[in-house]
Amino acid sequence: MRLMNWTRRGMLGVATGIAMTMGTGLPAAAETPPGVLVVGQIAEPKALDPAAVTAVNDFRILMNVYDGLVRYKSGTLEVEPALAESWEISDDGTVYTFDLREGVTFHNGSPFNAEAVKFNFDRMLNEDHPYHDTGPFPLAFFFSAVEKVEVVDDMTVRFTLNAPYAPFLSNLAYPTGLIVSPAAVKQYGKEFGRHPSGTGPFRFVEWRSNEAVVVEKNPDYWEGAPALDAVVFRPITDANTRTAEMLAGGIDLMVEVPPVSLSEFQNTDDYTVHEQAGPHVWFLILNTKEGPFADKRVRQAANYAVNKQAIVDDVLEGTAEVAAGPTPPAFAWAHNDALEPYPYDPEKARELIAAAGAEGAELTFYVTEGGSGMLDPVAMGTAIQADLEAVGFDVKIETYEWNTFLGEVNPGLEGKADMAEMAWMTNDPDTLPFLTLRTEAWPEAGGFNSGYYSNPEVDRLLEEARVATDQARRAELYKKMQVIVHEDAPWVFVANWKQNAVTSDKVENFQLEPSFFLLLDDVVKN
Repeated sequence: MRLMNWTRRGMLGVATGIAMTMGTGLPAAAETPPGVLVVGQIAEPKALDPAAVTAVNDFRILMNVYDGLVRYKSGTLEVEPALAESWEISDDGTVYTFDLREGVTFHNGSPFNAEAVKFNFDRMLNEDHPYHDTGPFPLAFFFSAVEKVEVVDDMTVRFTLNAPYAPFLSNLAYPTGLIVSPAAVKQYGKEFGRHPSGTGPFRFVEWRSNEAVVVEKNPDYWEGAPALDAVVFRPITDANTRTAEMLAGGIDLMVEVPPVSLSEFQNTDDYTVHEQAGPHVWFLILNTKEGPFADKRVRQAANYAVNKQAIVDDVLEGTAEVAAGPTPPAFAWAHNDALEPYPYDPEKARELIAAAGAEGAELTFYVTEGGSGMLDPVAMGTAIQADLEAVGFDVKIETYEWNTFLGEVNPGLEGKADMAEMAWMTNDPDTLPFLTLRTEAWPEAGGFNSGYYSNPEVDRLLEEARVATDQARRAELYKKMQVIVHEDAPWVFVANWKQNAVTSDKVENFQLEPSFFLLLDDVVKN
């Protein structure tokens, strides 16, 4: 049976089987063919252009379609060669020269070379580039230090930075640094995100909105063809439905297993539960520009009011730890271990609220149905609402589908909401605070500081840390930043999660990565 026919007919059969299972309690065996891996994702992707998206949900697909100049070594966040076989860094840390891998072509047959690399970064960074309008490029911040990209020869490319930038190689390994086909961008323009072409182990077949993204093996992959014939990424936002489909055999791999469902897959030979620590933080963005949270005392009160340990224990079933600040403990060298989480102290919260004159304040709270790293957002949002109301706030929840939610939150909360759920999974301790806590990262400047937090000392520390090439000095600066942010409380710091996934007994050679990406080129499906 042709792949395209199976993905259409197979989806219908799976959906029917799930309905029978959920409606009658009887098992309805769904069968996915050997060599085709069906992945239960948490949401519909926004786009398949790596320079134009921000969500790990999208990155899990993109990392299998594209390559970057470098990548994270399996099981680590250490950088190793990919499309670049080697590189040299100038003594002053401002010039990176990459020797590119020869004989690589994009899925559409166009050549990978230095001109292609230059096109990718010029498209993202130069407003006068003829294809800059194929953006927006929300994580172009990652490469803001790039002053120019030069073609030295066909297989050599040089990046010149305006100053030393410690996270540069790590950011190149992040999905924003993945290399797309210039020919495909020129062909499809603003629609490239629906017609992706990379150099990765799988090549794009089709995207049926709200149903599936289908990719097939790239037999000419430079590192060898993958074992799988195809991968079908299915968006299943509702966690209970995702669990039911896994149990019924409609999907072979399920990401972000709901904590309450983990026990259904444990202690059985039919499934394998995978866990992997990584840099994750779940928090509430507080609107520091207007409304009650413009007062630091009220922001601190919210941190005291929320029973984060109860959320971790009762809602998340112990799959996370209470967060103490903006830097996840997974970044062991940069995390401030001396920082303690805000304790659950509703009486202290009431005192701070009274001192600020904020008794009975009305709060609009944005909650999402689900999304990358969002864990159990509706249940968590409901618990947080109850805790805040218990200390005197009047909290109104507005719930949105994931991509709609991002469209509301990322442009900023001003005039709309007082607080919003959020989660980030990052590659370097620079990334999250630089994109979300600096004054220059306010939404109108192109950043993700949706709560408009501003502290000049935090700005200074972050700017200095990203140009410090000595890791000990960087760690010192990040730890100072964490103390100030903890005190200023621009967020309610809630949880650091240990990611999970479950596979059926037909799946072999799968492992989770600290980066939170799915790397499927070595996976086998029987």
